[in-house]
Amino acid sequence: MVKDYRFCEGVSILAQAETETLFQVLDQSVQVLMQQLSVSYVDALIETGDNLLSGTVHVEDGKPSQQQVEALEKLYQSVDLKQFDAETIRRAIQLALLKAIHNDRVDPNHQMTPDSIGLLTAYLIAKLVGPKTDLSILDIAVGTGNLLTTVINQLQTDRPQPIQGYGVDNDDNQLAIAAMSMDLQGSAVELFHQYAIDPLVMPKTSIAIGDLPVGYYPLDERVQNFETKATNGHSYTHHLMMEQAMSHLLPGGWGVFLVPTTIFQSQEAQGLLKWMSTAAYLQGLLNLPTNLFLDEKSRKSIVVLQKHGSQAQQAGKVLLGDFPSFEDQRAFQAFTAQIDAWVSQNIKR
Repeated sequence: MVKDYRFCEGVSILAQAETETLFQVLDQSVQVLMQQLSVSYVDALIETGDNLLSGTVHVEDGKPSQQQVEALEKLYQSVDLKQFDAETIRRAIQLALLKAIHNDRVDPNHQMTPDSIGLLTAYLIAKLVGPKTDLSILDIAVGTGNLLTTVINQLQTDRPQPIQGYGVDNDDNQLAIAAMSMDLQGSAVELFHQYAIDPLVMPKTSIAIGDLPVGYYPLDERVQNFETKATNGHSYTHHLMMEQAMSHLLPGGWGVFLVPTTIFQSQEAQGLLKWMSTAAYLQGLLNLPTNLFLDEKSRKSIVVLQKHGSQAQQAGKVLLGDFPSFEDQRAFQAFTAQIDAWVSQNIKR
């Protein structure tokens, strides 16, 4: 089971080479555009992605220069996107975004969800939904789209029907990156520029995911209809977004969210649990490996919820535990075997 999601042995040598080839084209063209257009690495990356998609170099007010247009065209012609699968393209863009984080000093709240966590999320969803082919996924905090496309790419491998994705974010720059990345990957995803707690307009989905931002939502008057709103003061953003995402699921749908490990120890935990008792079954809480985080305070967990309805019912035993380090293959495989056994004993699909 672990091999399917490549937690331990990594990516093949060929895939690594293809990823590096495409990354070099992205990075070199970004360097040219940064200098020619006087823009950040991220903005130049969006521009170069759009150039690749259109097959032409966009020129405005004589920039880039004709000499640099020819240099960019030569770079773009050195790769054929049709020869790369979606995962190769996603990984190359991720490498470019990691460089952008360093170059542009990106806000930590805008940084990408690591691949390892995306693969775990995909693994859990695959176990929970089984061979079901008609899947749709909402990412309530899509950002640059790395988590959503990681999950879609992994789940799509053994499903003939395209997985429809939806992403919500209020940051237009993040959405521009996501749109460029998803277009290059050929993902069937619709993106929505809005606050996640505002009414959602896309169809209801079978799965909801999200690397939820942690903090307080400052506009108290806009969350009065939320059951997870704070009794006093500002409400937790991650509580509100989890409630919003779960309300947009089809009956029996699954929510898999990254949350603070201390989520049920906060002062608003009672209100969160009260909401869960009426809206969803708490099916699992799995702590991520400690070595993924700078300190215990920043550690996150994966919470697994199932919306009431359809065949959904409370598991006889909630799935609890701590993921071992990905580097300890034996312990990791033993833990995933325990998850497999729990699913077969507790989940109706």
